[in-house]
Amino acid sequence: MKQPVPHIGRKQKQKKEQLSWLEHTLSGITGSVEHTVFIEEYARQSGWLQKRDPRAKLGMFLALLLAASLSQSLLVLAPLYILILAAAFASRVPFDFFLIRVWLGIPFFAGIVIVPSIFLAPGPFLFTLPLGPLHLTISLPGLMAAIIFVARVGVCVSLAVLLILVTSWADVLKSLLAIGVPHVFVLLLLMTYRYIFLFLETANGLFEARKSRTVGHSKGGEHRRWISHSVITLVNRSFKMSTDVYAAMAARGFTGHMRTYRTYHMRISDWISLGLSIALAVTAITAGRFL
Repeated sequence: MKQPVPHIGRKQKQKKEQLSWLEHTLSGITGSVEHTVFIEEYARQSGWLQKRDPRAKLGMFLALLLAASLSQSLLVLAPLYILILAAAFASRVPFDFFLIRVWLGIPFFAGIVIVPSIFLAPGPFLFTLPLGPLHLTISLPGLMAAIIFVARVGVCVSLAVLLILVTSWADVLKSLLAIGVPHVFVLLLLMTYRYIFLFLETANGLFEARKSRTVGHSKGGEHRRWISHSVITLVNRSFKMSTDVYAAMAARGFTGHMRTYRTYHMRISDWISLGLSIALAVTAITAGRFL
């Protein structure tokens, strides 16, 4: 008699096969490159912030960032955040994508930093949490300080994320030079950004070569030995690549200063936007002292 086929649940039928560690790493590297290219697409759209001069845009964000950092009131932070959301909407940045990038990790990391102040700050108490022999009392000033801290971090991170989404990395670096940031610092940022992509492509090539030459399943020891050899290979290639890149730059007349072909022109709308942002930042800082 034939043995009955064991029953397989619907969830188990729908469950896909798990990728191996090699495929996981390969897909993660490829996804990182594609994600960065996808973000650059927002900077090429015809939104309100994309039309602003990068130098004016950087000045606008720095003014609002200063106002948010010095604010101690939710009545100031809330309008600033609403203004950021309006600017993101006018710049054609998807709300769900923007909110997830900002608020996915802020409550966790900011909460870890500010949680002790909820229990240690003096003032009127709200309630007590019994944790075994300990009784943690939450104070009203500590809770309000934690909420303001998380809101301030959220506004500042929202400004930084929005600036990166609507401005290409090359424009950001050139704007930093325009406001007086040292060339060495900007050049370091530029080379770091480029080297990240080179390392990702190199690692991607190593993983693809490994996958195309692997037949069957490998043991854990073989995986570990291959990883250690790959790390050594990447380190050796990085040193060789840095030497080759510097030699190529020196051969092309590099003297330590960045030169770009794109020129910027401040229009009247850029000056108006920059002036309104500075005025808004001054108003927020002044209002925060009385609220």
